[in-house]
Amino acid sequence: MIAHLPEALSLTFSWSVMLALLAGSVIGVIVGVLPGLGSALGLVMVLPITFGLEPAAAVAVLVSVYACSIYGGSVSAILINVPGTPQSAATVMDGYPMARQGKAALALGWATMASFVGGMFSLVLLVLTAPQLARFSLNFGPIETFALILFAMTTIAWVSHGSMVKGVLASLIGLFIGLVGPDQMTGQTRFDFDLFVLSGGFALVPVLIGIFALSEILIQAAFMKDASAPTVIEGGFKLAPWREWRIRWVTFLRSSAIGSFIGVLPGTGATAAAFIAYADAKRRSPRTANFGQGEPEGVVASETANNAVSGGAMVPMLALGIPGDGVTAIMMGALTIHGIVPGVYLFRDQPSLVTSIFLLFCLANILILVVGAGGASLYSRLLRAPMSLLMPAVVLLSFVGAYATRTNAFDFTVVIVAGVVGFLLRLNGFPLAPIIIGFILGKPLEMGLRQGLVMTDQNFLAFALSPIAAFLFALTALVLFQPLIKQAIRVLKGAPDGA
Repeated sequence: MIAHLPEALSLTFSWSVMLALLAGSVIGVIVGVLPGLGSALGLVMVLPITFGLEPAAAVAVLVSVYACSIYGGSVSAILINVPGTPQSAATVMDGYPMARQGKAALALGWATMASFVGGMFSLVLLVLTAPQLARFSLNFGPIETFALILFAMTTIAWVSHGSMVKGVLASLIGLFIGLVGPDQMTGQTRFDFDLFVLSGGFALVPVLIGIFALSEILIQAAFMKDASAPTVIEGGFKLAPWREWRIRWVTFLRSSAIGSFIGVLPGTGATAAAFIAYADAKRRSPRTANFGQGEPEGVVASETANNAVSGGAMVPMLALGIPGDGVTAIMMGALTIHGIVPGVYLFRDQPSLVTSIFLLFCLANILILVVGAGGASLYSRLLRAPMSLLMPAVVLLSFVGAYATRTNAFDFTVVIVAGVVGFLLRLNGFPLAPIIIGFILGKPLEMGLRQGLVMTDQNFLAFALSPIAAFLFALTALVLFQPLIKQAIRVLKGAPDGA
């Protein structure tokens, strides 16, 4: 990486990339601040904008929107008691009480610095571990790749909200959608139901926009009781005295470690990391009694952990091509559209670009400080925008973005159908992230399986002769049969002596 640093610097520090990074940071914070949008929706909305940009500039937009949108959720959590993104749900517990006490500017200062520290900590983890993981992944052939993707999809379905069965079904839905169109090995069209519009398969962007953006808007429309502007506490930006930081530095480090570790785990997510870090800080803090009443350490724990997830989640996505959640799945799909294929060979074939991604992620976290402090006085005005005006604008941008992908009118239909399906799945408790992950990973899963069968003369049992594949298959079986194993253990513990 050091050898490729000069080329990476030239890629990163160009006017077009810097402007893209700044624009993405501002958009990311705005998307995070406005309740109901969030990181996934923000990435989906800006994805069509990146089509006309060079790869480095496109990456700059995506990375900055990803990093800054997580921070933006803390602003609305503090000022209106509503987290702008699910990742900032834990910030409400102490951020809003601080604002009610007239300390909104101080709370935003804590949240901004905590977001910066968590993001930079996870960057260190990303730089140190992703290249090593990528180097190990060079040992993977088709059989090992198939086993890895199967394990990843199973794990993500298992840890998704709701039942494991619903998570697995959601993965299978995405898998089927991804297989519509030409066969990768024979070129023969399949699952098109003799409809010409399906012969080329489904484009990623319309599916993403429908599943995430339109379904979210339908949910908002269905359950929004009051579309008027909320009551907003005036914001600002103020840093606490040094003595306040000194007594909380351990919380910064511990929450950063928790968030980074959870980010690497598939399917867990920043929301879980924030609550785990908050509970850990509350348990260990000498100021436990103040938690829930405006304790800055609660804001620090939540915001440090949820921003630390971003770098951790990018480790398996970049190194293995395995997205850990819906947001990194969108990131991976966006990178693939721009000819950047995360996974086994990215670090070997495009080391300068990988180094540039690390630099851009670092700069995006620095811009959290700049945009957070510089725009603090504007956030209270932004939050006064009524949702009845915001959501129609999001719908319009979504449809324009879907059409811009390949200027195909059929994609309007895809967005509408995917949006309705996503809405119905949400109503019935199905997670949406496994659908997108199944859609993206379905083709490499199929290719690994079919190439592996060719290599073993159609003997699937021979897959277990690979030590790596056998280990991954065992982990997959353990995840799938864990409910039965737990039930058997409970039965045995409850069995009478001598039974």
